[in-house]
Amino acid sequence: MHDLETLNTGGYASTTHLKLTCPLPSGLPPAILTLGTTLTHLDLSGTGLSSLPSEFGTSLPNLRILFLSSNNFSTFPSVLAQCPSLEMIAFRSNRMTSIPEGSLPTKTLRWLILTDNQISTLPEDLGKCEKLEKCMLAGNQLSSLPMSMATGCNKNLALLRLSANRFETLPEWLFDLPKLAFLSFAGNPCVEKQTAAATAKAGTRFDLEKIEWKNLDVQETLGEGASGVISRGLWKQSAEYAEEVAIKVFKGGVTSDGTPRDEMAAVLAAGFHEGLITVLGKVVGHPDEVVEGAVTAEGEEKKFQGGIVMQLIPEYYAALGLPPSFDTCSRDCFPEDASLSAAEALGMLTGIAGAAAHLHQRGIAHGDLYAHNILASKADRHALLGDFGAATIYGTDEEVYAGMEKLEVLAFAHLLEDVLGLIRREKEKKSTTQIPEAETAIVVAADAAPPAFRDSSELTEEEEEVIFQGLEKLQKQCADPQVNSRPSFEDIAVELEDLVGFRGMMRIPIPNLN
Repeated sequence: MHDLETLNTGGYASTTHLKLTCPLPSGLPPAILTLGTTLTHLDLSGTGLSSLPSEFGTSLPNLRILFLSSNNFSTFPSVLAQCPSLEMIAFRSNRMTSIPEGSLPTKTLRWLILTDNQISTLPEDLGKCEKLEKCMLAGNQLSSLPMSMATGCNKNLALLRLSANRFETLPEWLFDLPKLAFLSFAGNPCVEKQTAAATAKAGTRFDLEKIEWKNLDVQETLGEGASGVISRGLWKQSAEYAEEVAIKVFKGGVTSDGTPRDEMAAVLAAGFHEGLITVLGKVVGHPDEVVEGAVTAEGEEKKFQGGIVMQLIPEYYAALGLPPSFDTCSRDCFPEDASLSAAEALGMLTGIAGAAAHLHQRGIAHGDLYAHNILASKADRHALLGDFGAATIYGTDEEVYAGMEKLEVLAFAHLLEDVLGLIRREKEKKSTTQIPEAETAIVVAADAAPPAFRDSSELTEEEEEVIFQGLEKLQKQCADPQVNSRPSFEDIAVELEDLVGFRGMMRIPIPNLN
């Protein structure tokens, strides 16, 4: 955090990052334009700015990242097209209505955030942004995408958020983009019927408990995201018995992925699976709950958007990865000391593939199948897929969305690639701690059958190599640039189960008959 007085007196002359939060009623401070030789990251969110000076781009030639969210820009400033190094632009919640042609830095733009505005059309120039990798458009008034994106964005576009817009249909070319792995479009007219049908069906598929708010004892906060707050708590089921649970209270507003209402619908429609966090019930009777038919005072905002009670995940479960950084953009990061054995990785991946297959059988795309949204236990070789903020209920009857699963398979390919990297780290650790034996290369035939693992607790080096090569082969299949050629999640789960020696979803060791 920086202050305006120090800026104006030349105190930040050599800074690379600058963040101001104070109101700027007179516009952009001229002193910022003097930082052009060093400034790479500028954050002026919430300062009330509504325009940029004409010399902004030429004065800041090294600027890579620009945050101007929660301001008053009604029009995307064309001067940004003159920024020669600008890779990331954020204009979230500006009430922006238009983006003129020629205003985007088409040669350098990788990450564009326009969430929660009033934009109804996008410029054809967007298709000229060949480096565009991440595009956040949730919470606008869009009903179509520029046709130029079909060819111009097919090289790098990996993540696209279209939730809470006005799409009656989605273009078919969207499901053929070879790099697109993370897509969400919940809260649009094109999926209203599917969402309603899935929600109604969820109510009949299992008896979901309605849990009174007064019977919940909310304790410390476990985590908070854009869509809500998760807390540890007690569910008092009787005077003698209370169960430890996790309580998520959804809050209002559009997130970067969509709306809390759509997230809650997807969570409830997902049902039960050993690779998903179990939902125990739906919260009713919250003091801020909007009762159907009740009159809300003008200007009064009800922040409560629903709540669910979930199983409390043991503390030894931890996130498998870290969210993407500015540099990695659409790919996860991992701690330098993170590693997995082949057996640990295989158990986790099998569970996640099964969970994804379960979702797509119900016409649900997770939309955010990342390692950082997976809670994993190395000891149990078990993983849970969480965070449904970007989930879309697309239904099972619409042919136009038939390619949705194959897009998400690419996300699983990225996960496989990351996990293979963690296995390599584990191998390197072992090689530096063990006394080396005779240097004999292990060569496994491409069509070799996996060994019949006894309990997979202690794998030989050869067995681990079989798993590693099997995962490499599967990763290539899942990353096929021809979207329709990728396997389904059901096929992926079968491949992984064959590697580990599963039968169905039961972890029953295959007897060693040799």
